[in-house]
Amino acid sequence: MNIRDLLNHRVREAMTAAGIPAECQPMVAPSKNPQFGDYQANGAMGAAKAMKTNPRELAAKIIEQLDLEGIASSTEIAGPGFINISLDNGWLADQVTQLEQHRLGIEAADQPQTVVIDYSAPNLAKEMHVGHLRSTIIGDALARVLEAQGHKIIRQNHVGDWGTQFGMLITHLQDQQELDDGVALADLEAFYRAAKVRFDDEPEFAARARDNVVKLQAGEESALSMWRKFIAISVAHSEEIYSKLNVTLKHSDIHAESAYNDALPGIIETLQQQKLAVEDQGAQVVFLDELADKEGNPLPMIVQKSGGGYLYATTDLAAVQYRCQELQADRVLYFIDARQSLHMKQVFAVGRKAGFATEHCSLEHHPFGTMMGEDGKPFKTRSGGTVKLGELLDEAVVRAAQLLKDKESDLSADEQADAARKIGIGAVKYADLAKTRTNDYIFSWDSMLSFEGNTAPYLQYAYTRIQSIFRKAGISPEQLEASLQLVEPQEKALAMKLLQFGEVVDQVARDAYPHQLCNYLYELASLFMKFYEACPMLRSDVATETRDSRLRLSHSTAQVLQSGLELLGIEVMERM
Repeated sequence: MNIRDLLNHRVREAMTAAGIPAECQPMVAPSKNPQFGDYQANGAMGAAKAMKTNPRELAAKIIEQLDLEGIASSTEIAGPGFINISLDNGWLADQVTQLEQHRLGIEAADQPQTVVIDYSAPNLAKEMHVGHLRSTIIGDALARVLEAQGHKIIRQNHVGDWGTQFGMLITHLQDQQELDDGVALADLEAFYRAAKVRFDDEPEFAARARDNVVKLQAGEESALSMWRKFIAISVAHSEEIYSKLNVTLKHSDIHAESAYNDALPGIIETLQQQKLAVEDQGAQVVFLDELADKEGNPLPMIVQKSGGGYLYATTDLAAVQYRCQELQADRVLYFIDARQSLHMKQVFAVGRKAGFATEHCSLEHHPFGTMMGEDGKPFKTRSGGTVKLGELLDEAVVRAAQLLKDKESDLSADEQADAARKIGIGAVKYADLAKTRTNDYIFSWDSMLSFEGNTAPYLQYAYTRIQSIFRKAGISPEQLEASLQLVEPQEKALAMKLLQFGEVVDQVARDAYPHQLCNYLYELASLFMKFYEACPMLRSDVATETRDSRLRLSHSTAQVLQSGLELLGIEVMERM
């Protein structure tokens, strides 16, 4: 049950009956202060301005026509024309009772879409580092949210597996094999650094590396066989990271840069035929009037180098064509950092002009900021190097294990290890997802692993506390017989928040800001703690009917907490 949608519908019907034009919106939103009811409809003021009439008088006409029988206990006009709506406690209790049967309020999409989500996209020449974290977990959260609504989700891991860097690696491998036929590639990062030093310092090596790129692009088997070795090692590493992160990307989701290699000549040919690409200093360039500078000079976008080589822009145009026309996407969501915003604008503009993107397909770049160290600079190792993602995740688990060790616990060694994994990985993910996607954020072990505040451990603890209540009561949720009664204000506040879960999921699916779900879950857990303190359940003086009612409300809270965290890719535990 989406309460806001229901109230919007009923208020709009009343506005129609009151003679208010259809373009005027009801403007229903949750009240920020309980003294003003549970929801407010603010549409009378905008409608009154459009109709040149008194907003309070118009609000009164809306209320006369408003049918909320059995839903609201009262409606009243406040201020210049706000309509305050107080929901009926009995109706709210019925809706909470039915949550489990109605997917906790997550409504299936009326018209399911095919949504392609481009995320993670590591460079397969090197190990994944912290710079890949945000794309990977934000994209995965959106994939989970949209999938929960019934959309067809096509995950696309557009990994970097092509280009000059691979010519460099292949050449270095050839040289190493001449020295030692059993050369190992276990430390791909060290191998890459050694190859890069040679590429920068040895002109002869760089020339051979570029020659190997040409052989690779031409499909020469000697180059391809070595290229496959690097890909196999890198993919195995990435999949190990995805497993640690509890991310849903699979090997089958990889659609790499190399997958578009055969399509690139056709992309250039189409752009030339449409007179969009013109020769400029030997290169093929598209000039974009839509993205002109302040002097009105069109922005150039190079799609083919003077030597015939292709660029990221060419591959990205081929990806647009594939996703829109082959996969028939309705939406394509790109989770790529904010530094690529101009590049994505160029790709989308050219993709539209050239017809690579279909008219009905929405191309959406959802940028994100940078993970910063506590010194306010991009997060690095103490020596100034790149932080490997695998090492960061391992450290998170170790730190979580120490936290659990410092607390009194009756968990077995295996249970502690499992809890440490869930807490550590969850803390890293949630600390990122809880920040507004477009902002930079400070990485802090102390804050993310805290059991207080808006953190994963706090939410995981709220869930385990509810499970411990049922263990202490010696009863399972299925054994509860009494109906749900909302008597105390803390009970009603918690019930209201539970029923807003579907609204928040809709908002995240629409806007692609996972922090909205994080904020909701934190508010829900905080309301539960207030309810827990104000409304005793297991005291001997609490009537059975009251106990069962409050246990029902607690169980619904646990279900929504678990479901919401699962949408973020974060696991819960029964005991902590």
